[in-house]
Amino acid sequence: MKVMVGGTFDPLHDGHKRLLTRSFELAGPDGYVVIGLTTDTFARHKVHPIHEFSKRKADLESFIAGKNYPARWVIEPLNDRYGSAIDADFDAIVVSEETLPVAVEINKVRREKKKGKVDIHQITCVLAEDGRWISSTRIWRGEIDVHGHLIR
Repeated sequence: MKVMVGGTFDPLHDGHKRLLTRSFELAGPDGYVVIGLTTDTFARHKVHPIHEFSKRKADLESFIAGKNYPARWVIEPLNDRYGSAIDADFDAIVVSEETLPVAVEINKVRREKKKGKVDIHQITCVLAEDGRWISSTRIWRGEIDVHGHLIR
């Protein structure tokens, strides 16, 4: 199965790791995972600082290599909300509760372009100790660490 997933992944936290792990699980040992990584230009809309693309890519590569997932994978630059998901031939997209609307939009645009619908797989967001979602914004604000532990 060919699976797509995308994000800024900065800093790479437990929620991102769940998203990536689910993507590789769905792809299976003979599958392929395409990871769209937001470019520095596209990521500027974030409300917090962002590490450079090369650092974020290296962090993703390190995480994936450490997991020894059997599926093949590639990281491609994501210049907008959709990336190659509008025109690419793939089976599924993995999103969080927060990014589900983007996947719905992708299928809408694909339908308008006479492309096949892709399956949407939504993970639940990982909760921090305080019961709220782990998010990059909260980490950058110094509220929690990458595992959702409260910073006191």
